[in-house]
Amino acid sequence: MDHQPKFFENLSGTGKAIGVLTSGGDAQGMNAAVRAVVRMGIYVKAKVYFVYEGYQGMVDGGDNIVEVSWESVSSILQVGGTVIGSARCKSFRTREGRLQAAYNLVQRGITNLCVIGGDGSLTGANLFREEWSGLLEELAQKGKIDEEAVKKYAYLNIVGMVGSIDNDFCGTDMTIGTDSALHRIIEVVDAIMTTAQSHQRTFVLEVMGRHCGYLALVSALACGADWVFIPEYPPEEGWEDSMCVKLSENRARKKRLNIIIVAEGAIDCHNKPITSEKVKDLVVQRLGFDTRVTILGHVQRGGTPSAFDRILASRMGVEAVLALLEGTPDTPACVVSLSGNQAVRLPLMECVQMTQEVQKAMDEGRFVEAVRLRGRSFENNLNTYKLLSQKKPDAELPKTNFNVAVLNVGAPAAGMNAAVRAAVRVGITEGHKMFAVIDGFEGFSRGKIKEISWGDVGGWTGQGGSILGTKRTLPAKYLEKIADQMRTNNINALMVIGGFEAYESCLQLHEARSRFEEFCVPICVLPATISNNVPGTDFSIGADTALNAIVENYLFIRVKKLL
Repeated sequence: MDHQPKFFENLSGTGKAIGVLTSGGDAQGMNAAVRAVVRMGIYVKAKVYFVYEGYQGMVDGGDNIVEVSWESVSSILQVGGTVIGSARCKSFRTREGRLQAAYNLVQRGITNLCVIGGDGSLTGANLFREEWSGLLEELAQKGKIDEEAVKKYAYLNIVGMVGSIDNDFCGTDMTIGTDSALHRIIEVVDAIMTTAQSHQRTFVLEVMGRHCGYLALVSALACGADWVFIPEYPPEEGWEDSMCVKLSENRARKKRLNIIIVAEGAIDCHNKPITSEKVKDLVVQRLGFDTRVTILGHVQRGGTPSAFDRILASRMGVEAVLALLEGTPDTPACVVSLSGNQAVRLPLMECVQMTQEVQKAMDEGRFVEAVRLRGRSFENNLNTYKLLSQKKPDAELPKTNFNVAVLNVGAPAAGMNAAVRAAVRVGITEGHKMFAVIDGFEGFSRGKIKEISWGDVGGWTGQGGSILGTKRTLPAKYLEKIADQMRTNNINALMVIGGFEAYESCLQLHEARSRFEEFCVPICVLPATISNNVPGTDFSIGADTALNAIVENYLFIRVKKLL
């Protein structure tokens, strides 16, 4: 499908009516999507209707389908859940129910429908679209509408947006609500870590994900969990021994806590459930560790949406209206998805079928295929977690005699420490010696450089600021001393983490290569700035955390004023 950006100034919704509904489980950010559909629809001069209580409201009609104004969606951007309600609807699964829903829509002239929900809700919408002309003919035969209405409202346009905290829909990098759910999980993990460290405890956290392990996997990656269980990638035979060995090794390295994350749908390679209680009993029986289970439950669905979910849902809502306006009788139902950092339209049923194929692959034990079908984001996250969580024995590591120095430059940004941890562990896995530079290029010039090991960066993922220290000082006035330190420590590559100062610093090193051969080595910049103002990347490390801090403080100020 065409992914080129659209200019909607010449598009008009005059004479058109758009219905918007939320269906299935609620997800943070749904209200932002509803708001965007309403305001974009009104902007292009279309009529926009709320369909309350999902498909049930569409079947029941009456006050459940109401025309709305610009002001109707004021102050809902930051509200969790869905203000227009969501309900399971058995009657819509029957032709009689869909017939009544079609009648209720035709009475209001609604032939454009925006559905926000999961794959089941979107599949139902596509069936409704396919049956639409037949439903109208049946209504005409029964005398409920005339032939003119059949011709006037001859086809139904459907656009879907996926609202699901599980991120279980194929074709999109992120679904609405996933980022907020991850925030809830990480907040709990951060809180648990303090008590776990105090008492040297092991915590087993059960998170949502009956059929998809995205939340478990990414939260494990974000907090540096010792072990994770997900349905798409069951542990190998003998996992019990492997896990206990790893937990014991971590304790032997003076690590005072262990975190194990279990998706509620986790299974072993024989498709048998792995429960949080089973994991806890195993740790207690084999290792004797003080172990507790925490089940997060519906707290993952609750609360206000993150900044990312508000932005994602808003952009998707605008794109959904554009897709409806451009729809023709031959246009297949589409779903608005996120690809990279772009809102794109994909064929709805192709994505639904691929999503169903994942479950089929898991049921048949084709787990490698299941991971591939989940998409590049899921597969990359899984590979990254495996790479960063388990160190290979020294005897299995290659030896490259290649020394890499890592340093932070410029203002601190949340996520810098996670980046250093990842760089160090990947470098060690590749057989390199990794060196940490303290206090940026100023520290580098003073010889504040040391070799850093795998265990040295344990627990860094959740810590803010810069553990290595960072300064805005550029290298220009220290070039000779920095070159001397690179020669002394035999540094063969530089990784510089920071914002504009990092870019400028690397440019200065590049320009000095004609005078100092020590700088004729690979130099890599990893953008890290809360301002998100550097070229070459859509997002820089720290920007998302800063946005969330702004949003949280804004909400605090609003509440304070109300009190």
